[in-house]
Amino acid sequence: MDRTERFYRMTQLLHARRVVSSQTFRQELEVSVATLKRDVEYLRSRMNVPITWDRQAGGYRLEVVEGRSELPGLWFSDAEAHALLTLEHLLASLGSGVLEAHLRPLASRLQKLLGSRGHDAEAVRHRVRILHQARRLTGARQFDAVAAAVLQRRRIRILHHNRATNSRTEREVSPQRLVHYRDNWYLDAWCHLREGLRSFAVDALESVHTLEGAAREMPEDVLDAVLASGYGIFSGADVQWARLRFSPARARWVAREQWHPAQRGESQPDGGWILELPYSDHRELLMDVLRHGAEVEVLHPPALRHAVAEELARAAAGYLGDPPAH
Repeated sequence: MDRTERFYRMTQLLHARRVVSSQTFRQELEVSVATLKRDVEYLRSRMNVPITWDRQAGGYRLEVVEGRSELPGLWFSDAEAHALLTLEHLLASLGSGVLEAHLRPLASRLQKLLGSRGHDAEAVRHRVRILHQARRLTGARQFDAVAAAVLQRRRIRILHHNRATNSRTEREVSPQRLVHYRDNWYLDAWCHLREGLRSFAVDALESVHTLEGAAREMPEDVLDAVLASGYGIFSGADVQWARLRFSPARARWVAREQWHPAQRGESQPDGGWILELPYSDHRELLMDVLRHGAEVEVLHPPALRHAVAEELARAAAGYLGDPPAH
């Protein structure tokens, strides 16, 4: 029985019997007195397991911590430990800037825990790359205030910068949930100014002030019907279905992609792929269609087909003739 197996067995015995004598441990684990003492000390000092010797009961037990008697640490198989290391790396990358201050203490505890298993966390960082695309910088102060309001169910007053119109409006909103989408954070909220549900990019909030009033509660099915029924981050109740045809060459990728949870796909005799998906605002869908260039054709609806054709014509017009001199 190796050390990891002994730790698992010691945990099982402590939970099952509450008090375990030294003799029982040695018989079950097939170890000497010295090895048992080393294991107990290791669990105490390195794994923060509250094992104590109960002289009156004549055995080891778990000290009750804040009304609980379960182990605060966990033990992992090699595969689980490597997965956890990778997750820690992902969390650190996700939290860079916004969550870094909050994740740093957690990461430190995780490093100590994983280090006790002989895994090199630094090696994982060198072997696992997490690449971000189009991530916008979000102010830590704004993010913390929004996150706290979401969880505490408090209203907030925000100064929102609409980058499309380059205008700013002050609004009182009832936060509903935070959404992490395409490397950026968004706030789903009931806007008391517009009297409707809206999504706000957290990085577009120039100021956030927590108010005393309780947030207006919206059922989750209503949130999904308004904010998650369309395509991407753009919301709306007027949902249409797009029908796209991808070339055989591009189908080998797109057929395995999820563009929307409710999408439908159909293989074509020539190897092409028909993708159908709902949308309520064509702006984000338009960008995703354009990135496939000539390898995709919008079959329906006519309005979306026209929007794509118009955007392609505008782009082509900019490339006709000689480039401007600089």
